[in-house]
Amino acid sequence: MEPQAFAYLAAGIGASVTVVGAGLGIGKLAESALESAGRQPEAYSKLQTMMIIAAALIEGIALFAEVISFLLALK
Repeated sequence: MEPQAFAYLAAGIGASVTVVGAGLGIGKLAESALESAGRQPEAYSKLQTMMIIAAALIEGIALFAEVISFLLALK
């Protein structure tokens, strides 16, 4: 196998791990927010705003990690 093939394989694995990690993080975030909203329904709008901001930050980090893994593969 050529070294470039290993780079592509590593980029694919890195992107996959990043996506799985982001999915798990957003899932845990939603679980906690829904549990909190169930306990305190009057705080739902504040929880929703914080959840959307946190999910956007998690997605931003995931996208950044994917771009870095592909840039390293194409180097």
